[in-house]
Amino acid sequence: MKHEQLWKNQAALLRRYSISSTTAAGSGHPTSCLSCADIAAVLFDKYFTYSLSNPFNVNNDRFILSKGHAAPLLYAIFAMAGAYPPSLLNSLRKIDSPLEGHPTPNFKYADAATGSLGQGLSIANGLALISKREKRKNTIFTLLGDGELAEGQVWEAAQFASYHKLNNLVAILDINRLGQSGKTMLGHRCKKYADRFSAFGFETILIDGHDYKSIDRALEKAVHNKGTKPIAIVAETLKGKGVSFVEDKEGWHGKAFNEAEMKKAFKELPVDESLDLHFKFKVPKEKTITNGQHYFNGIKKTFDPKKEYSLREVFGESLAILGKANVDMYALDGDVKNSTFTEDFYNAIPERFIECFIAEQNMVSVAVGLSRLGKIPFVATFGAFLSRAADQVRMARISDANINFIGTHTGVSIGEDGPSQMALEDIAIFGAFPQSIILQPADALSVTKLLPLMLQEKGIHYMRIFRPKAKPIYQDDEIFTIGGSKVLIQGEEDALTVAATGITVAEAMKAAEILKQEDIHITVIDCYSVKPIDKPALINCLQQCSSPVLITVEDHFMHGGLGDFAAIAVEGIAQNVIKMAVKNISHSGNKDQLLQRAGIDAAAIVTKVKELITVPV
Repeated sequence: MKHEQLWKNQAALLRRYSISSTTAAGSGHPTSCLSCADIAAVLFDKYFTYSLSNPFNVNNDRFILSKGHAAPLLYAIFAMAGAYPPSLLNSLRKIDSPLEGHPTPNFKYADAATGSLGQGLSIANGLALISKREKRKNTIFTLLGDGELAEGQVWEAAQFASYHKLNNLVAILDINRLGQSGKTMLGHRCKKYADRFSAFGFETILIDGHDYKSIDRALEKAVHNKGTKPIAIVAETLKGKGVSFVEDKEGWHGKAFNEAEMKKAFKELPVDESLDLHFKFKVPKEKTITNGQHYFNGIKKTFDPKKEYSLREVFGESLAILGKANVDMYALDGDVKNSTFTEDFYNAIPERFIECFIAEQNMVSVAVGLSRLGKIPFVATFGAFLSRAADQVRMARISDANINFIGTHTGVSIGEDGPSQMALEDIAIFGAFPQSIILQPADALSVTKLLPLMLQEKGIHYMRIFRPKAKPIYQDDEIFTIGGSKVLIQGEEDALTVAATGITVAEAMKAAEILKQEDIHITVIDCYSVKPIDKPALINCLQQCSSPVLITVEDHFMHGGLGDFAAIAVEGIAQNVIKMAVKNISHSGNKDQLLQRAGIDAAAIVTKVKELITVPV
């Protein structure tokens, strides 16, 4: 009875803070906070183990607020734990406040940015998997709203959690019946939610989310889970609980109370100020997250200039070599390891390989969880399939995650598999994110030189690898840098500059040889670093040519690729920038046919150069 009285008052204070902070902000989601305040009171008063002075303690319990719009509740929890004065709560949503409308890493107690619904369970998966593999004794909690249970990613995450036997994971489902615009799909039919999670391999516990004894028993069982299954606590709650004029009523989602409504609400939320309502987290043994030795002095491989090599195979071999030298590296696969050749990493270091199966959205968000714990995930799949996880990559960037993405089978050059398998918008997607890095090797040696560079920079990185085999272009002693390029052909009387990347580098070199036979000379530059692009090198090439004209050639759609990055780099210097890229939806066929049809092969480059040197530009 004593505990229940304390929790009732703590929950009332959480509700007050959630209301007052959103009223001060003039916006927010107070009713979404009110439904789960009782669960939060019990969880954080009795069960949460955490070092406030060190959010990066690997032994901390973790809490992912998947329903990120309930951020005011999260901020109130840590205020009541003594992380900062409660007065800070009234800075909610202000430009200079760490308390944003949805959690981001600006709030140091948030393990990831949330608010794009459906991603929290996947992030928790990443955290739980690492803790389990490293035999930590902590528990990973995530709080989901019922509206987001319509998201497919939740079910990708559910099957991942059960497959990997994440018995240190607790998913708390806040089933408050109401979404943003109306009732949720299942309303209060909580048994159906429980059945679904059971079918996905969870142990489920059905509770009244406002009954403290039920909440306590459920959390007790979940925290001391002796089985092999993850646990889902399915809590029936009321949106706006505790405030009569909004409780279980539609039309209040995302609406802050005005001053009069706040005062009215507070009368219904009495708090016994004689009680000590602070959350007193148990402090675990200190062990700070540290990144391992991310150092490697190169991948030493030699290539016969007369032979052709699969860049995918070289990537797989190189990734395994890097993984052996860097203990924090993990490889994540979407059931294509025998095509991307991450199977080499799996065979060499199975304990740091994570099979995510064909569920790319979950795979990316799992990588966010790994990154938070200091790991360096390499997420590899076909480039086209990463596009379905564009939002997850976006949220990873907001989370300030450190993730290396590898997209294979890019461009029309993949051939007979046809347009559904062709990544042709991937540079545009990854290039849109601030401070992202995009690398595109043109031969096998480029792969071995560029891959280790991805360890040197933190952030979102993307390497784009084409499918066909290719002959070597570079010698073993070549040096590559992020933001660099290679001038492959340059003479004193070059007419103009052709910038290529990936598979079109060889096509540009062929075109240069053909043109040379007709006494037409061009500069050819390999822009292996698409972003950041080598602006000085491009400008220098233009200035050395008789005409400051730049042609860009790429196996990518017209917009958002190399051509756009190059055009910005040479703005004010180039007389003209001509983008040769894929303009239409492609077709099944062989590589040469498809490059020709797309107008990005050597013959097309030759034709374009001749047009430009005979027609005034």
